[in-house]
Amino acid sequence: MTITVDHLWTRLAAHEGDVFRQIRGGEFTYALADGSILPDRTDWAIPRKHMEEALTLVPLQSTVPIQHLYGPSYIYAVLMDERIRLQDW
Repeated sequence: MTITVDHLWTRLAAHEGDVFRQIRGGEFTYALADGSILPDRTDWAIPRKHMEEALTLVPLQSTVPIQHLYGPSYIYAVLMDERIRLQDW
């Protein structure tokens, strides 16, 4: 199933504040604000547009294909988490 960024954002909103784990084990939570994801371990805001672009590349095997986006390790952690994937990729 191909999901839209709107559908993704609904899933992200449902897990706002939950703990996610990066590839190297770092844990973080995030908030959604102003069309961005705001991880609690960085000052970076990951724009919705970057999430939309990364969504076209799932499933991801590593962060390499998304290195040009803000916060690739956070994007990977969120998009590849079972709570967000729901077996869609």
